[in-house]
Amino acid sequence: MPRYTLNVNNTSHQVEVEADTPLLWVLRDELGLVGTKYGCGVAMCGACTVHLNGSAMRACQLPVSAVGNNAVTTIEGLSENGEHPVQKAWLEHDVAQCGYCQSGQIMSAAALLANNPNPDDKAIEAGMSGNICRCATYTRIKAAIKTASIDVVNV
Repeated sequence: MPRYTLNVNNTSHQVEVEADTPLLWVLRDELGLVGTKYGCGVAMCGACTVHLNGSAMRACQLPVSAVGNNAVTTIEGLSENGEHPVQKAWLEHDVAQCGYCQSGQIMSAAALLANNPNPDDKAIEAGMSGNICRCATYTRIKAAIKTASIDVVNV
């Protein structure tokens, strides 16, 4: 079985898995990082969103062999103690209901704000499209992103 060295949350990990194993399953089953969720398995819901070199990616369809030397950040690596502006804004706006989609939502929002620290409504909607929330907390998600953008701009 092939061996891969992955940079996940600023830590090097060696894994032995098949080349076509989705990154999602490597993170969850091999590394024990279960914050990234399985939703649909076809990269349509966003529950499995992680960052690859800072860009939001769907881990359920990203084969481990395609990761290479790229830096992977999961929800566990976004902030050591939950102090990322998006995480703080999520709590302030009481975004989560069932919570299942939240790690993917937060990772997409963090990537959006890293690329556009002051997005308008259209940019938020475009940046978050493809992230499905069964509880329909979209209004709170948008408000939280706007709040987080203030913190990102002021950093």
